[in-house]
Amino acid sequence: MRVQSLTLAAAAAALFAAAPAALPAAPTAGHPGSRAPAAREGAVGAADLLARTRDCAPVSKGRYRTDDGTPADVPVCGTGSVVFWKADMDIDCDGRPGSLCNSRTDPLFSDATAFEQSDGRYLSAETLPYIVVPAPSGIWDHRDQGIGAGSVAAVIYRDRVQYAVVGDTGPSDIIGEASYATAEALGIRPDPRGGGTPSGVTYIVFKNSRVSPIEDHAAAVTAGERLARTFVNGG
Repeated sequence: MRVQSLTLAAAAAALFAAAPAALPAAPTAGHPGSRAPAAREGAVGAADLLARTRDCAPVSKGRYRTDDGTPADVPVCGTGSVVFWKADMDIDCDGRPGSLCNSRTDPLFSDATAFEQSDGRYLSAETLPYIVVPAPSGIWDHRDQGIGAGSVAAVIYRDRVQYAVVGDTGPSDIIGEASYATAEALGIRPDPRGGGTPSGVTYIVFKNSRVSPIEDHAAAVTAGERLARTFVNGG
């Protein structure tokens, strides 16, 4: 979990805007092991999912900031089967250290995540696609919608859909964050120092869903595809 300052967020936005279109899929400076975006997952299209999230019925009692110092203007919206929000994406590189996520590559690195995998170790941000939800507060408590460790999410950016799990919690007043692996798979620059994107990401979390063990990404894709198809068809 992390809190970007407004200055850092602005710098990240400037870097992103100045980068050529092919940059998100390229290896990140300082991250030589960065991989190309994964193959698209599932058959439910981004446009179909976005069409179901055009209208917002807020389930949060207030609104969230996307970064420290920015306006609080992001509500959490809900339907009978999902909650969703539209925000930026900050890069979570926390959890089990690896070659891409560690105290050398990330000045805000923490070797812990809110949730653990089945062997008791913390999650690996660089290998497991996961998203971050705000810690429970008077604004919104994700647990009230049946959301917790291992809940299935569909993350949409441009025309790409990536399935993930809820794997970490962040500040109680900030929203819009996902793991290195999630960003990379979506073609978003995953570098925790200035990576991410300042807008354009939709996070859909399916209520009362859970992947066990939490680190089983294939299971998240299978469940996500099924739940996404039901959601798109009006379920």
